[in-house]
Amino acid sequence: MNVLIIGSGGREHALAWKISQSPLVKKIYVAPGNAGTALENLVENIDITDIDLLSQFAIEKKIDLTIVGPEVPLSKGIVNKFRDNNLNIFGPTREAAQLESSKDFSKFFMKKHGIPTAEYKTFTDAKSAHNYIAKKGSPIVIKADGLAAGKGVVVAMNDEEAHNAIDLMLSDNQFGDAGARIIIEEFLQGEEVSFIVICDGESVLPLATSQDHKRLLDNDIGPNTGGMGAYSPAPIVSDVMHEKIMTQVINPTIDGMKAEGIKFTGFLYAGLMIDAEDNIKTLEFNCRMGDPETQPILFRLKSDLFKILFDAAKGDLKNNTAEWENNSSITVVMAAKNYPNEPRLNDEIHGLSSKNKDTYIFHAGTKLTNNKIVTAGGRVLGITARGQTLNEAKNQAYRLIDNIRFDGAQFRNDIGKKALNN
Repeated sequence: MNVLIIGSGGREHALAWKISQSPLVKKIYVAPGNAGTALENLVENIDITDIDLLSQFAIEKKIDLTIVGPEVPLSKGIVNKFRDNNLNIFGPTREAAQLESSKDFSKFFMKKHGIPTAEYKTFTDAKSAHNYIAKKGSPIVIKADGLAAGKGVVVAMNDEEAHNAIDLMLSDNQFGDAGARIIIEEFLQGEEVSFIVICDGESVLPLATSQDHKRLLDNDIGPNTGGMGAYSPAPIVSDVMHEKIMTQVINPTIDGMKAEGIKFTGFLYAGLMIDAEDNIKTLEFNCRMGDPETQPILFRLKSDLFKILFDAAKGDLKNNTAEWENNSSITVVMAAKNYPNEPRLNDEIHGLSSKNKDTYIFHAGTKLTNNKIVTAGGRVLGITARGQTLNEAKNQAYRLIDNIRFDGAQFRNDIGKKALNN
């Protein structure tokens, strides 16, 4: 069968790598892809991003399944378009993707359907938002309503940071239309967990648990990013906690969407905060797999991912199961100089070889130029490793990083440390 994967990041490289292992798959196209996908077996990059042109391409190439990686095409209705053309596609419709594309929609939905989340209020006027901060105080969280590439969240530890964030979003228009409306919500303490499931509108198949590291620098300091590393599984999610998350968050979300007249199909990612008393609060929903969580999760998956997603897109997920390696995996992101602001581009990358079956280099912001691989985005590589223990996986990943070089490379040295210290 022929597969089309939409996107250009580490998530899409990991999806292409895993799906290429299916005996059912003959050819994979990635639009637009990166240097890593260009070098994968069975994979070809195509330089198309326009939704109408992608739909035409899928018809011409007789694509049997399209998988949407990033959030922007979902918010623009790529699933609606493909379905209008009777094309098989895995992902949520534009209406369902509002769970991610509008935090105001998401928070209202959670409150309405009894899904635990932080107290919040929505603002479009800077003065009203400043007055709210003056009453509530800090620490407090300010979020852009729309899509901001994982960077539209400010955890303000003091009032000055909170007021500055309001001005940047509402007055200075830092995030454009995405920040024209903001959410101000209570600050939550605890441990963050990424909980991702596959949905076909009725049935739900949970994936392995994981934990992301959003902050740029060691010890969770510095600005928020799209994610600087992740590991799987997340030890904090015991069997009891897993059931609690399904009961309190995932099932009510799928049922709530149905009650709203919206069938949710695709990946559903719940970003959760678990406090010291094991209470759950939902921080956010994403309507796609996380990046970099995808990489360590898929590195542990034994099952045929293509078959699972093909059946889910057809509404026939219920007979599928997911089998996992009984090990741990980790991904450490190597980012470009100046990320997460304006990353420097076109730095040549050296040392990109991994002969160990338990390690893999997933590309994100890379491109091929004159037979050289150079940086082409903020998050450049996802160095991924697995081991019988998380510590073994971590050591393998950082040994591989020692061999990789590009000017201005930055990465965290403490990915996985939180789980190892628990």
